[in-house]
Amino acid sequence: MIPAYTVASILETSRIEEVVGDFVNLKRRGSNLIGLCPFHQEKTPSFTVSPSKGIFKCFGCGKAGDSARFIMEHEHYSYPEALRYLAAKYQIEVEEREQSPEEVQEQNERERLFNLNSFARDYFNNTLFETQEGRSIGLAYFKERDFREPVVRKFQLGYCPDQKDAFSAHARKQGYSAETLMKTGLSVGSEERLYDRFQGRVIFPIHNLTGKVIGFGGRIMVSDKSKAKYLNSPESEVYNKSKSLYGLYYAKTAISRLDHCLLVEGYTDVISLHQAGIEHVVSSSGTSLTTEQVRLIRRYTNNITILYDGDKAGVNASLRGIDMILEEGMNVRVLLFPEGDDPDSFVRKHRTSEVEEFIMRESKDFISFKTGLLLEEAAGDPIRKAGLIREIVTTISLIPDPIYRSVYVKECSRMLDVAEVTLLNELNKLLRNKFRKQLSPDLPELPPVQAETQTQGAEPEQENPTFRQERELIRLLLMYGNHELMIDTVDEDGFPAVYRDPLARYIMDDLRNDAMSFSHPTHLKIMEMYLESLDEGVVPHEQHFVSNSEPDIALLCIDLITERYQLSQNWEKHKIFVKSGVDNLRMMADSALIHFKRKAIDSNMAALFQQLKESQEAEEQIIIQAKIRELKKIDMSLSQKPGIIISK
Repeated sequence: MIPAYTVASILETSRIEEVVGDFVNLKRRGSNLIGLCPFHQEKTPSFTVSPSKGIFKCFGCGKAGDSARFIMEHEHYSYPEALRYLAAKYQIEVEEREQSPEEVQEQNERERLFNLNSFARDYFNNTLFETQEGRSIGLAYFKERDFREPVVRKFQLGYCPDQKDAFSAHARKQGYSAETLMKTGLSVGSEERLYDRFQGRVIFPIHNLTGKVIGFGGRIMVSDKSKAKYLNSPESEVYNKSKSLYGLYYAKTAISRLDHCLLVEGYTDVISLHQAGIEHVVSSSGTSLTTEQVRLIRRYTNNITILYDGDKAGVNASLRGIDMILEEGMNVRVLLFPEGDDPDSFVRKHRTSEVEEFIMRESKDFISFKTGLLLEEAAGDPIRKAGLIREIVTTISLIPDPIYRSVYVKECSRMLDVAEVTLLNELNKLLRNKFRKQLSPDLPELPPVQAETQTQGAEPEQENPTFRQERELIRLLLMYGNHELMIDTVDEDGFPAVYRDPLARYIMDDLRNDAMSFSHPTHLKIMEMYLESLDEGVVPHEQHFVSNSEPDIALLCIDLITERYQLSQNWEKHKIFVKSGVDNLRMMADSALIHFKRKAIDSNMAALFQQLKESQEAEEQIIIQAKIRELKKIDMSLSQKPGIIISK
């Protein structure tokens, strides 16, 4: 039992931004901090930390609380366990009364597994350094890999004796039950007879984000084809392979600081790079990369470089698995080491500066790398090349950001020597069908969008005169809402100043300041969703709309984010360079806002003239005429905006 005064001291001392910052990459937003929520999947930050209030709140999944609640939710701790974690972090002494044998027996199963894993880590580490067998076999192996003693101790490496039950017997003598030993996977067998899983292997402890040991990897020291070279702990209450990355505990600070993560395949690759001073590196521990592992990395950075050895066959086999990284909205690069080398061997042959320079110089963006690799295989075979084009376009369709998609389409058009319009048409077809399936598998196939036809469900323009202008504003919000604009203003002292604001906030604030609103019901719902999210400090992502439970919102947004028009030819060869949408965002937004406002003014004036014609009261006529004059004044000011051409 932790006394109340100690609990108060722990909660008063702990700083919410530091506690959360150990697990989530936070960025300043005004007086608060924001980041990607660790409790649910999201690509646009909705997770907010308030240092002044000492709380966190996710506006996506609704989880909220103080430092202790965050640790409870993230680490699945009980309240006392979370308090002990915070006390250890802030070096607060916790005085607890001694537990009785009965209370020890009733301890949480997770805590028992953690305790046993910590005991095993210390046993293997002591065996490595303090026994003749450990030094002559285990330590000799690590020295052969050029691992120096400080890095061996840092990663808490160890050795399990080459005896059937040396560890199991020792653990049983220390009071650990056969059931707990088998649950962690450290021992196999039965209650009556236990055997060591990692017999005769060097040991690599696997840590969670707080540094607790959750499992082990073991490498065999003898040549025996009947046994696996590497052996990992089985899944347990505390160890989930698909949600764990080897080395992330040691790498997370460097990854966040450098905004970049290196992904390798093995334990020794991680350790070699760390020893060389390259610390922003993790490993999937020899397993296929999972979506959960990608999301772990994305908490700290959106930039990842995958390091492969020179085996192209192995690279080909894993290409499809990397698509999931693109789907999570991350920037992926790939590096292929020279034939016969892997990260471990390459680092041992070169200085740190040479390794860093090689990674920077030789890494390629994933889609260009994949295109070049598959082009080599399809050389001279038109049928295989057609299949290659479909595969590359499928990969591009996974990228959530429309601007990145368009850039890759242009680059692949050049590499594949295929017309850009052909790739765009194939991409649009894939995107529409993908979004349709996400919305509902029962929806019929969406027909191609024709440039001159109205979107399904559109109102006749005479019934809703601002219909097209509202849709243009929504299109800009969906496509570019998160892109920042440089806004000129004047500070409190009257001097010129500049600040940055997302396009979505720029548009919504402009409409709100003029008390303007959309008239079409679906458009209005989307506008209200933007206003609500922006008031909470979040720019909603397009996926928030295309996966919306209301079909009218989803279908409209799917239609608006797919490319309707393409250039009829390659104008650049004629030295005519067409700017992309992102190059003209401020002008596009201003133009769309002005056209919308003028249409709305024209509509209101027409209605006022009709009221004036029908009015019989002199007082009412005066009021209507005053409104008409005010609208004309606003209309005139809009027409005088610089750089905006108005045509009626």
